[in-house]
Amino acid sequence: MKICIIYHSFSGITKKLAEQLQSACGGDLIEVVPQQKYNTLTAYTVGCMRARNQECDPIVPDVIDVSAYTLLVLGTPVWMYKPTPAANAAVAALRGCGGKKAVIFATCGGKPGQTIPILRNALSEKGALITGDIVFTKHDVEDPAKI
Repeated sequence: MKICIIYHSFSGITKKLAEQLQSACGGDLIEVVPQQKYNTLTAYTVGCMRARNQECDPIVPDVIDVSAYTLLVLGTPVWMYKPTPAANAAVAALRGCGGKKAVIFATCGGKPGQTIPILRNALSEKGALITGDIVFTKHDVEDPAKI
């Protein structure tokens, strides 16, 4: 099975989790980075408002071809109870995901809100078959047994 782990991370928590998943399962990591980086202030103002409106940021890479993979893993932090604009853009950038199995994970300080349903719907519209999802709170990511 060839695994592709696609993620966006602002504070480093989602990145750390993606790296731990890769260490445990193998696969390739693809970090999605907004072309215009957020700082702490703009993440909580501009970024959160864009997340709330389910907008996409211009990202690098701008096209993600997953046709060679059998399993897709998509990870995002939760902003305003929704996926980040970079995570939304990552789904929009996917190519070749029709019929691929996919797993979604989110990291958050509290409640994930609509993050998982939004990503489930977006990936399903791209033809991916969602086989699982999980939310890691700030306490979960520090517990190796939960990861």
